[in-house]
Amino acid sequence: MKIGFIGLGNMGGPMAANLAAAGHDVTGFDMADVSIEGVSNAATVEEAANGADVVITMLPNGAIMHAVADQILPVMQAGAALVDSSTSDVDNTRAVAAIAEKAGIHFLDAPVSGGIGGASGGTLTFMVGGTQEGFDKVAPLFDVMGQKAVLCGEAGAGQSAKVCNNMILAGTMIVTCEAFALADKLGLDRQKMFDVVSTSSGQSWSMNTYCPAPGVGPKSPADNDYTPGFAAELMLKDLRLSQQAAETADADTPVGKLATALYEQFVEQEDGEGKDFSAMLPRFEKRSRS
Repeated sequence: MKIGFIGLGNMGGPMAANLAAAGHDVTGFDMADVSIEGVSNAATVEEAANGADVVITMLPNGAIMHAVADQILPVMQAGAALVDSSTSDVDNTRAVAAIAEKAGIHFLDAPVSGGIGGASGGTLTFMVGGTQEGFDKVAPLFDVMGQKAVLCGEAGAGQSAKVCNNMILAGTMIVTCEAFALADKLGLDRQKMFDVVSTSSGQSWSMNTYCPAPGVGPKSPADNDYTPGFAAELMLKDLRLSQQAAETADADTPVGKLATALYEQFVEQEDGEGKDFSAMLPRFEKRSRS
């Protein structure tokens, strides 16, 4: 396929590279001067999108995604697909979907889970909102960039799934870090704690796969001084989106609300910015009950 890829950062760059390596004709655009192996550089977003069968965006937020969509939809051909893999708010997602539908262009919101490692390794999970026809058109590309893609429903369903997933992730990571800090103060060996919990009812992805304790469990950012695999400020962004969605839907999410407040404090008032979201563990290590 002829693919336009807009946003070639830590996530978008490897995704575009994987598509090019699979034999697709990829033209990319990014505000920064980046060079991705196998990807041709465009001078503008319109140039990247013009004549493309599929355009993929990986951008910082929904407002920027909407602004870019306003620029590129007029130059895209009917029957093409616009895939937004950013984590965007549901309102902007649905607004762009409506504009694309009027232009005869398939729009899919397809945020991802798997982080930088998943983007590089082609093992991302895509949570997709849109039509079955649009999903079928783009499915071969999802197969290159990821290990799984799930059509969750109509436009906005992918973003809805993402914010729900990451609200769970934030909550489980916080309580996992709290539990390790408590175990330390109770004199329980961290490896013994992991051996028990990872095979008991307290197990979770945060414990078993992405353990926040250095030297315990599979290798994770904790073993690299909490260099981000998924930065704390990105988790805060997703949590804020979850609470925005909860407000719109009139949903009671007290744990999600508290998780948002804790990551706000960690990122904006403490030293969490620029660290992995699992760096909550050293934060709790330093704190007392009061």
